[in-house]
Amino acid sequence: MYAPRFWQNSNVTVLSQLLAPASAFVAFCAARRQKQSGWKAPVPVLCCGNITVGGTGKTTVALDIIQRLQKRGVAVHALIRGYGGNVKNTTRVDTARHTAQDVGDEALLLAAKCLTWVGGDRVASAKAAIQAGAQFLVMDDGFQNPGLSKDVSLVIIDGAVGLGNGSVLPAGPLRETSQNAFERASAFLLVGEDQAGFIRHYGEQLSPKAVLRADLQPISADINGLKNSPCVAFAGLGRPSKFFDGLKKAGVRVVAAVAFPDHYFYKTKDMNKLLALSTQYHGQLITTPKDAARLPPSTRAHIKTVGVGLEWENSAEIENMLSELLTKYHIL
Repeated sequence: MYAPRFWQNSNVTVLSQLLAPASAFVAFCAARRQKQSGWKAPVPVLCCGNITVGGTGKTTVALDIIQRLQKRGVAVHALIRGYGGNVKNTTRVDTARHTAQDVGDEALLLAAKCLTWVGGDRVASAKAAIQAGAQFLVMDDGFQNPGLSKDVSLVIIDGAVGLGNGSVLPAGPLRETSQNAFERASAFLLVGEDQAGFIRHYGEQLSPKAVLRADLQPISADINGLKNSPCVAFAGLGRPSKFFDGLKKAGVRVVAAVAFPDHYFYKTKDMNKLLALSTQYHGQLITTPKDAARLPPSTRAHIKTVGVGLEWENSAEIENMLSELLTKYHIL
């Protein structure tokens, strides 16, 4: 599914007006859900969430925070619903046994770095993780899920699209009203240049909460050897252009870029078309690690992956946030 264009239109459109009653109902249900009280875990819980549908880079942020905690010697576990996977009950992800069809692509990326639990019941996942020795829980998504109480909710904003037209689904991309979300957020992370004017539009409402800044950068080790030959890039992300633009900025010669829907499971016919493109342009096929998890196994040997890392404008801000949580719970 691709986001409708009118979601990014700052002017009121006929479609957004027609969908306003449905949006009011969605906003009412979302607000009512937040009145529930969540279970308080005996360990820190940090949620990497967002207000809009689609990708903002939550998993990349979660992985960055996980690695920072691991450097401190903290036993950190990840919690994720497992979007797109067939496993619904609380399950520890096993990268040797589970596939993206089982647990979702993002869960596999997280599980490659730390113990990861999938399941719609975040409380059950949290309890399983704690029983398995977790000292710290990082949630990938779940900001709108009230079941598990969060110590810190870091709301991630894609600088290129911001909050779109500011309307709630289906009239716009918001999962809830911005006002309700801002009240519950602990801090905000603006990823990339603020092209949509998020700070200009919402800056006064955010104060006094912190707005951290970071940018997505292709992992340099992954692009070694790719700069001297043409490349055919493809990706099925919330906003594939982020991946394509990042490659070009890093000096990769992208001769063709093919976008697929977010969490798309590639079929043989898709791969045949991509292989034909690579032959046409004499180019190397490249994609993201997240997409690679959804490729037919027989085609993975022909494709190189380029991962994305987070470059903080001021890494001391996130480090201080983690230090405060660790001190609060007397960890380390």
